[in-house]
Amino acid sequence: MQAQMLAPAAVLVAWTLIMLFWMAGTRLPAAAKAGTDIGASVGGRGQDLEGVIADKINWKAHNLTHLHEQPTLFYAVVVIIALMGASAGDTLAAWIYVGLRIMHSLWQSLVNKVSVRFVLFLASTFALIYLTYRAVALTLFADPGAIPS
Repeated sequence: MQAQMLAPAAVLVAWTLIMLFWMAGTRLPAAAKAGTDIGASVGGRGQDLEGVIADKINWKAHNLTHLHEQPTLFYAVVVIIALMGASAGDTLAAWIYVGLRIMHSLWQSLVNKVSVRFVLFLASTFALIYLTYRAVALTLFADPGAIPS
C-alpha cells in the first residue's frame, strides 16, 4: 500500500511542474511584449509583473505559489501514512486531495471566479484534515512492536 499512497504525491509534484512550464510559457512572452527585458533585470521578482501584464496571465503564477503552500503539508502526511501503513481510505483521500488541487489550478488559471475557487480549496482542505488526522492517529497510537525495524 506504500506505492499506492505515494502515487498521489508524485502526481501532484508532476502537476506542479506542469503549472511551472505553463506559467513560464505564458508569462515570459507577455513580459517581453510589455517591454520587460528579463535578461537585463537585476534583483527582480515575479511580483514585479503585477499590473504590467494582464491579470489572466498572472493567475498561473498565483496558482504556482499556491501549489508550494498547503500541498507541502500534504506531502508530509502522505509520507507519514505510507510509512505507518495506509488504508484504502487514506489512498482515496489522497487522490481526492490531488484531484481537487488540479481542478483548483485549472479553475484559477482559466476562470478564477473566487467563490468557486474557494469551494475547491475548502473541499481539498477537508481531505487534508482527514489525512492529517490519520497521520496523527497512526503515529501517536502506534504499537512500537508492530512497526518494522
